[in-house]
Amino acid sequence: MSKKGLLLVGHGSKLPYNKELVESTASLISGKYPEFIVKCGFMNMNSPSIEEAMAEFQKESIDVLVVAPLFLAKGVHILKDIPSVIGIGEGKNRGVFSLDGRTIPLLYADPIGSDPLLAELMVKNARQALSAL
Repeated sequence: MSKKGLLLVGHGSKLPYNKELVESTASLISGKYPEFIVKCGFMNMNSPSIEEAMAEFQKESIDVLVVAPLFLAKGVHILKDIPSVIGIGEGKNRGVFSLDGRTIPLLYADPIGSDPLLAELMVKNARQALSAL
């Protein structure tokens, strides 16, 4: 069974709650959905950064990387900032990720929306993104 990388992206904060939420959601997903190798990355104020977390996937045997923003709604971070950091064009939801001398699909999932079931919705959005393959 091929492994899928799932990078949960949080905003980051001086207070610990944002990082804790992203990390606990990643842990919930890892425990329930073994097909995903889950890592966290943050836009600012916390580590690892998005770039550092993506570099960590270089050590994993994955066939696709999904970047899922743990944000409630679309805004400037979702529409411009994160796509710029992960190397996809504005308004795009896919690109490529260089891994061990080969390229794999890089997919960009939607933010959460109004659903409070964070872990379930992040996996649902990741699977929706994967269906584009």
